Amino acid sequence: MTSLAPGERPPEPPNYITPQGQARLQQELLQLLDVERPEVVRVVQWAASNGDRSENADYQYGKRRLRQIDRRIRFLTQRLDQAQVIDPLQQPNPDRVFFGATVDLINAEGEEQTVRIVGVDEIDTQRGWISWISPVARALLKAQEGDEVRVNAPGGVQILEVTGIRYESLDL
Repeated sequence: MTSLAPGERPPEPPNYITPQGQARLQQELLQLLDVERPEVVRVVQWAASNGDRSENADYQYGKRRLRQIDRRIRFLTQRLDQAQVIDPLQQPNPDRVFFGATVDLINAEGEEQTVRIVGVDEIDTQRGWISWISPVARALLKAQEGDEVRVNAPGGVQILEVTGIRYESLDL
């Protein structure tokens, strides 16, 4: 293990993302740049033209909203610049669990569950989409159908059996 120099940060993990996740982030960025930001700028300009800015709620709120939008634009731009797009449909090893896999599981109690391994910007727990860096996804990586994996969960070790693996396009 290499040590870091004072003030040096450890390297960021790769920002893996599916093509659909990348498209969603790009769509949000364009919405902010082309629609929301210009509208807020118009409101702030109008509010500024009304005189005293210190007690002008439209001006104060508009400036605050503009800062929020600009922060989100910087974040999305950085995430997209760092993104490594991986198409699940191009997986050369579809019999093993890798990024983009949809995995059917059974736990020790016999409960069935399906998870999809996606990028950190695509997590959706309601749909069973988990990050590739989550404990469950890390335990599943390289597993095959029929394998049992051990997951160190907050409630203790959990045993999951892989009952199915498939690679399909994400529906956003």
